[in-house]
Amino acid sequence: MKEVDKHMQEEDNRIVTVERREEDSSFNGLRPKRLENYIGQTKIKESINILMGAAKKRGESLEHVLLYGPPGLGKTTLAYIIANEMGVGIKVTSGPSIERPGDLAAILTNLSENEVLFIDEIHRLNKVVEEVLYPAMEDFGLDIVIGKGPSARSIRIDLPKFTLIGATTRAGLLTGPLRDRFGLISRLDFYSPEELKKIIMAAADVLGVVIDEEGSYRIARRARGTPRIANRLLRRVRDWSQVKAGGKITKEVADSALAHLEVDDMGLDNIDRKILKSIAEKFDGGPVGIDTISASISEDPGTVEDVYEPYLMQIGFLDRTPKGRVLTRSAYEHIGMKKEGDTSLQEGLF
Repeated sequence: MKEVDKHMQEEDNRIVTVERREEDSSFNGLRPKRLENYIGQTKIKESINILMGAAKKRGESLEHVLLYGPPGLGKTTLAYIIANEMGVGIKVTSGPSIERPGDLAAILTNLSENEVLFIDEIHRLNKVVEEVLYPAMEDFGLDIVIGKGPSARSIRIDLPKFTLIGATTRAGLLTGPLRDRFGLISRLDFYSPEELKKIIMAAADVLGVVIDEEGSYRIARRARGTPRIANRLLRRVRDWSQVKAGGKITKEVADSALAHLEVDDMGLDNIDRKILKSIAEKFDGGPVGIDTISASISEDPGTVEDVYEPYLMQIGFLDRTPKGRVLTRSAYEHIGMKKEGDTSLQEGLF
């Protein structure tokens, strides 16, 4: 138990973690309110804009929308924007918090006409609760069973027309019947450094932070394609600049601050580099199993697989093969080591 708590604490302290942290709640004021101000995700914005325009012309509620993709890319922000653009209210909940059908019934019966219901982590809905959601989404009705045994009877309660916006990081875990009831299903992709630079510049303007474009780009390059991490890094670099550099964030200030935070130019922190070096030094670059990697760095296998590994694979530093994980040439170059038998790389430590 102590070991698990230790790993959880280490993950909570990682500045480049994609998971939502308590400090991230302070970023809510940085969320854009209109679709035109939402940076990136061009195709999704076009699809949502068309969907909203058609719904407004017909005078109907918006079709149900499913947003999926890695954490921190703006699914919640899009839900708020949709509600704002449609001129309706929004109620926010999450899959794990709706434990019983009665919990869902209470939420649905309290919705206003055309209101948005946003369910985060919708893949974690209880299966019994999910079945109650089907007629609500399709027919705007709620089937309630009254009584037990032979005397039990079912009644239907009419619901106001509403829009369900579901968000998930694990679209593959959604059941077919639930997925089929969404009118628009969109995947959010990682952001480019140029897009993140624009997000950082906009956030800096709201926060009153003085930053130039080169300083913004330095932060954007290390943000792992994720706005949540970009905003978090911006705040840490801002603190550094105010104490060490007179308050203005330049390229040199950003580099110094991020070096102090041990975030390198690819967005890797010391744990990421520890994994790469362990595979290179102890296992000759692989293939090696996830349990073995975890044991070598004293980390939980689930944490390595779900938290650290995806980004290393995304940037091409790690390959997953049937025999295990394999370090790529790019990874060797990044950590300043050479693979045995490869004479094209210079030895040295990162």
